[in-house]
Amino acid sequence: MMKHCRFLTVLMLGLALAARAAAASAESASWPAFHGPLRDNLSRETGLLKEWPKEGPRLLWRFAECGKGYSAVSVAEGLLYFSGDFGNDEMVLALDLQGRLKWKAANGKAWKGAQAGARTTPTYDDGLLYHLGPHGSLTALEAATGRRVWSVDIRERFEATLGIWGYTENLLVDGDKVLCMPGGVRGRVVALDKKTGRTLWANTEIADRCAYSSPIVAVHGGVRQFITLARNTFLGVDLQTGRLLWSHPHESFCDQNVTSPIYDQGRVFVSSGHKAGARVVEISPDHRQVRQLWHGTRLDNCHGGVVLLDGLLYGSGCRMYNKGLHCVELATGKVRYQAKELGKVSLTHAEGLLYCLDNDGEMLLVKATPEAATVISRFPMPRQDKDVTLTHPVVCGGRLYLRQLDELFAYDIRAPGGGGGQ
Repeated sequence: MMKHCRFLTVLMLGLALAARAAAASAESASWPAFHGPLRDNLSRETGLLKEWPKEGPRLLWRFAECGKGYSAVSVAEGLLYFSGDFGNDEMVLALDLQGRLKWKAANGKAWKGAQAGARTTPTYDDGLLYHLGPHGSLTALEAATGRRVWSVDIRERFEATLGIWGYTENLLVDGDKVLCMPGGVRGRVVALDKKTGRTLWANTEIADRCAYSSPIVAVHGGVRQFITLARNTFLGVDLQTGRLLWSHPHESFCDQNVTSPIYDQGRVFVSSGHKAGARVVEISPDHRQVRQLWHGTRLDNCHGGVVLLDGLLYGSGCRMYNKGLHCVELATGKVRYQAKELGKVSLTHAEGLLYCLDNDGEMLLVKATPEAATVISRFPMPRQDKDVTLTHPVVCGGRLYLRQLDELFAYDIRAPGGGGGQ
């Protein structure tokens, strides 16, 4: 009897310690911006499930008051951040890791135009949260409380014209700068002081207007540069001076240049939907020119995201043409395969697997190799609103975060004994 009691005591202690370790891992995990700390949409998580139960991984909680929107979550300092529209107001929200609302702060007017709803994911940096509203309100908030620190109307300051889909750029913070593309005549690409909102530099030599893509930072030839996809071009800007380094044409047929660029060893990839397709250029060592390596129309990713793994690009073609998931060589544009059965998905990557959320709200765990894409597990998101699902999934702290308009779901995807850490 005593041995049995001792066994139960040890078991309960072990479970308690495991739960405490999992909670600590979740608390310390970080996904501070759209597509993560390196903006590459590649999670560094370990100790995750390699397959899910038939009904899906365990649902930890569900938050049903997100407001209408497509913002994914950012994660930092034990809180989740996202945006949503409530009536006429755009709001930034913070939840704790148990799904309880900590604060809610306004940032301009709600978006009631094309594809109504909040668009952008807040960016966390050094205790502050930066968010761009659809009408151009760029605001810095205290991440712990939601108190406004400063706010700038980038349309007004830089004399910009609003596009049909509003501002959808997820802000980039680098060093002391908040970077974005207002697309205005007084500032096409700009850098603001992250503590005050003061303009540090504003590039006016770029001829193009902003589109709906979110930028990345890359270092090429020792020069740190801001790379983004604009309305009819993609381009690189010197982060230190604001000087235009290079640009190259890339037109969208439906004003939908949305997908973030990818940089790898001097090459830059971009893609747009509706048969505008994908292209890759190579930047010269002196940054003064670029050479197109290839252009193809099959990987015409619209807005679900593309990831680069071992020289191969994985992303969906446009839903309109039933193209499914593609595997494409970055260097040559050669299509290795096309998995039509996966349909149109928004995706992220963790521990060797693709996490794919399709437009109909089904979550897929996919093993993608250079030869084939195989669905390992799948489950339907228990969403109330059956409208198209567009928000990108996030894997952070041993959890999978999914959003459908005004609902946010948190799933436990840690393997038994797995840390789920980064």
